Amino acid sequence: MASITTDVVIIGAGTAGLSAAIYVQRAGKKALVLEGNVYGGQIINTPDIENYPGIKHISGFEFATGLYEQAMELGARIEFESVLRIEQGETEKIVKTKMNDYVCKAVIIASGVVRRELGIEREKELTGRGVSYCATCDGAFYKGKVTAVNGGGNTALEDAEYLTNFCSKVYLIHRRSEFRADASQVAKTLANDKIETVLDCTVTGLEAEKKLTGVEVTNKITGEKRVLPVDGLFVAIGQIPSNQAFADVVELDEAGYIAAGEDCRTSAEGIFAAGDCRTKQVRQLATAAADGAVAGLAACSYIG
Repeated sequence: MASITTDVVIIGAGTAGLSAAIYVQRAGKKALVLEGNVYGGQIINTPDIENYPGIKHISGFEFATGLYEQAMELGARIEFESVLRIEQGETEKIVKTKMNDYVCKAVIIASGVVRRELGIEREKELTGRGVSYCATCDGAFYKGKVTAVNGGGNTALEDAEYLTNFCSKVYLIHRRSEFRADASQVAKTLANDKIETVLDCTVTGLEAEKKLTGVEVTNKITGEKRVLPVDGLFVAIGQIPSNQAFADVVELDEAGYIAAGEDCRTSAEGIFAAGDCRTKQVRQLATAAADGAVAGLAACSYIG
């Protein structure tokens, strides 16, 4: 196992992590980014970004690629390795992966979040056979077919709208009577005549032969059950922070988010948290980029 030394190790190559790398490099320090999957984070699957200041319209892939290229051109280094843990030394920190030990002066955790599952029978069995967590990844497979989206936030409504580009009909299932997405997004989605809302309902069962054939929903008020005949179900019911590997070095809240304020400082000296993985009210692309800038400069200030 090799031991590699740098100034700042950034865990995660999403918007927050890559923004941090840009600011670290511009401050004259060396940034090394560790990413267990692909660069870009969840935004890479978003077809249309229209709420980032100064950019009227861009795809998630284009946005993430621009960040990646900017960070690399400034001299940042990226390694595609999953982080196992962080060890605190007296004067340095060691970020461990299966392949290497990365020795650094400061760490920025920008680990992001993962999609929440339904947790019902046959869900895992039917994942990839009608159940999906990424409309932009799998939507084209359902051309001319009927699908459903489960969720009530911006992601769910965006997914439902996106699927109408391929599907003949999209059910939008939400456990409450009102959506929690932005008012402009709600109005836009409800104006789409291919989308039928199924409110006050939860998904309680999946019907299938070799592939998904129907989704059982239960009305929370009346208890009535019905089966929606669909070929695909897209789950968009929230996210879970990916911070378990850091629970022994930084404080987490009850939901598993890293306890850190707008200064991005954690409970551990020299360790910062940026983006969706930390405690915050607003989780948007703009706030992730802002966190990256704040954490990157704070890490450089800490190093001195």
